[in-house]
This record gives sequence, C-alpha cells and structure tokens, in this order.
Amino acid sequence: MSAPEPSRSPHAHGAPPDRSGATGSARERAPLPPGWVQRAVVRALARLPAGALVRLSGEPAVVVDGAALDPQLQLLRALRRRLRAPGYCDPTVAAGRARLRSELAIHDHPRVPVGAVRDLTLPGGAGAIAARHYAPPPAADGAPAPLLVYLHGGGFTVGDLETHDQPCRILCRGAATHVLAVDYRLAPEHPFPAALDDAHAALRWAHAHAAALGADARRVTIGGDSAGGNLAAVVAQETAGTPHAPAAQLLIYPVTDSGPRPLRDHPSRRLFATAFFLDERDRDAFAHHYLHGAARPDGAPLDLDPRVSPLRAAVLPPLAPALVVTAGFDILRDEGEGYAERLRASGTAVRGWREGALGHGFVNMTGVSRAARRATERIAREWRALVDALG
Repeated sequence: MSAPEPSRSPHAHGAPPDRSGATGSARERAPLPPGWVQRAVVRALARLPAGALVRLSGEPAVVVDGAALDPQLQLLRALRRRLRAPGYCDPTVAAGRARLRSELAIHDHPRVPVGAVRDLTLPGGAGAIAARHYAPPPAADGAPAPLLVYLHGGGFTVGDLETHDQPCRILCRGAATHVLAVDYRLAPEHPFPAALDDAHAALRWAHAHAAALGADARRVTIGGDSAGGNLAAVVAQETAGTPHAPAAQLLIYPVTDSGPRPLRDHPSRRLFATAFFLDERDRDAFAHHYLHGAARPDGAPLDLDPRVSPLRAAVLPPLAPALVVTAGFDILRDEGEGYAERLRASGTAVRGWREGALGHGFVNMTGVSRAARRATERIAREWRALVDALG
C-alpha cells in the first residue's frame, strides 16, 4: 500500500482532527532506542509484580467505570504518553502503518508455533488479495479442522498480515483451527466498500477451497478484531441464508456504530475518548479515511448505512452463531456489547464476555501483558468450543 498520501480535505464525516497541539511536534518527541533494546526492556518489565508496574507508571491504579486497568497495560499507556506517541494517522497514514508494524514486532516475540504457515494469493474483484494460511498440527484422529477467515483490525487504514501474525498463531494453535488471514485493501487509497468487497471474496474463496487447505468445508467461519470485526459482522449479515454464509462469527471488540452521532448512548465513548489505546481522534481519522469519497445513492450519510454500522440494520434475522468479546477500557466497548444484544434479540446464538481489565487492541498486546495473553488464549478455546457445538 504505497500510494501517495492524500490530502485531508473535509467531507460529510468531517476532517480528521488536528493533533499538533495535544502531543507536541515530531521534533519534541524522544527518539526511540533500537528494536532489540525495546524488546529486552519489554521482557524485563513483563516479569515485574503488579505493584511495581503501577509505581513505575507514575500514577495510582487506573480505575474507570468500576474496573482496574491491567498493571502491565497501565505502564505501557504511561510510556506511550511520556514518549508523546502520535496517532496512527500522524503525520501520515504511511508513517502510522510503519510505526504499528515496528511496535508490534517488539510485542510479538517469541512467535507461537503452529503446524505450517503459507502465503497465498486469492482472486478478488479488483485484483489479487494477499493472504496467509495458518494450519494447525494434524488432529490425532485425522479429522479436518475448521477454517476461520480472519480480518485484521486497524481502522480500515493500518494493519496487515504481519501486524496480526501473532494473534492468528494463537487462534490457530489454541483453537486447533485453520486460519486464513486476509490482507484486504486499506483506506485512504481504497475507501469503502473495497475492504468489504475483499472480505466477501475471501469468504467465497474459503468455501470453495477449504478441502484443498485440509480444512472442514462444513465449518468455514469468519472473524476479526476491531475494523476486522466490523467486516466480519457485515459479511455475516449480507450472506445470511446463502451458500456463502459463515458457519459462525468471531467478533473481537468490533466497530458496529461508526456515526459521529451514535444510534444509542455509548458511555464508553465519553469514558475512553482520550488517553487510552484507541482514542476519539484516531477513531474519527480512521472513519474519515474509510468513508472519504464514498456515498449512498439516496444521499443519506454513509456512516448510518448498516454496511458500515451493522448495529444500525433495520431488521436483523437470525445469523450464524457468534462469539463477541469486548474490552473494558475501550471506546468501542458499548457498541460491541450493543451489537451482541441485537444478535441475541434476533434469535442468534451468542456467547461472549467483557475483558474488564484490558484495552482496545489487546490481542496485539500478548507480548507485553500476561492478562492479554490469557484473554486471547481464552478466546481461542471458547471459539473452538462454539464451533464444535455446531455439530
């Protein structure tokens, strides 16, 4: 994704916010040490007791809405603030993408072993789609494992196969499932509905080629985190009742209500608007890039469209069984839980819970937070239990 950085002209969703005053200029930020030094520091800090981590953060234990933030994440949050870490669209989207890859390369060591990993190319309506197949070790009884089409998070703007390599490995190993990670097209070079079109294409390909991958063609599922959870939810809605419908859906802190004026009151938008791992300014910048230049035929705001905000679907039929997991310290917490409520009301079988001590993006923080690692491993176990219950 190397197209020139587009200008940030205003549109119906509003221009991205100016971040220059809140975090300081690039010249004011402390230079980061080499990656190997950062990895060594992260590993050393991860071994400290909770009380020491809180003291090192320089502030009391962070408690919001009755929940205490994981001490390891509290320290990470404090370090990011001291370094004046910029948003993931600052100063350019390209810089944000590179910074995310660099940060997660530090967090993700050592990599979780799986049976096999192979890069693939899938056909898409607008060209080839890069993908990566994670195969679990063969089952003792020789039975084929399910297949999960996984769509990474990143606000439809950042993220790729490398940033989500570790979460896919944990899911593959912990759920004993094949994982097909999809490198869908990103905004702003490819605004809505490019990512959604690629998600549909990947699911169709997975249905057609599951057996060739060694997977169970009867249990082709879809899932993702954050923006990827949004895409998975929309695909599950749009394919309901068709041969291409997923057998189940995994939604990890999904984006479900993208509008600046939410469908319902989401207190988490106010509670976590600043100073956490996804703030309001990043969220608005991501939405700007994803929706820029796109429009509905009837002229209605696109962020009200259920293809962008699945919570806003006027009628929701029973859909594929869902596992919905949210994070306590997350601006998206309430809309994710609101969508789980809508699914249950529609007759969809729903399992899920809130990881109260964790923040947005915790599946990418398993190398710096023991609680994040336990939570991601729990998701893998519960996901396999849900899929096995399909029969």
